[in-house]
Amino acid sequence: MKHTRLLITTLAALSLSAFAQDADVATIELKPHAQNPLGYDKTELSVKAGQKVKLTLNNTGSIAPQPHNFLLVKPGKLDAVGALANAMLADPQGMAKSYIPEAAKPDLLANTKLVQPNQTETIEFTAPAEEGDYPYLCTFPGHWLLMKGVMHVTK
Repeated sequence: MKHTRLLITTLAALSLSAFAQDADVATIELKPHAQNPLGYDKTELSVKAGQKVKLTLNNTGSIAPQPHNFLLVKPGKLDAVGALANAMLADPQGMAKSYIPEAAKPDLLANTKLVQPNQTETIEFTAPAEEGDYPYLCTFPGHWLLMKGVMHVTK
């Protein structure tokens, strides 16, 4: 009987510990907008500085299925990264590189690869330690002009 109580107490403690750890993770699902295939369904995300983030890019439900990706970049770098992405249209290896410009990598904080229609990809990363507004975008050529948003990082 004592062993059973000890086992139940231990399992309960482990469950609560796992729940507490999961509560510290920001779980985010991002999809193409249902009516606007060149937009995300969420243009604002909020996380805490230094928080673990589990982001799933779910490329389903669009009226015009297309490949998409997700890039989180440093503040003030949206236009520069978008211009580099557009330039990749001339790169015969653009698709193989998931349209992630090599020159943008110093400004890149997290990203998925190119996710094909009716596919998903989940990434895990740590939110920036500094508060601020961090832009995110899809860098498939031309998409970034409409398919973008802001991740608000707060203390």
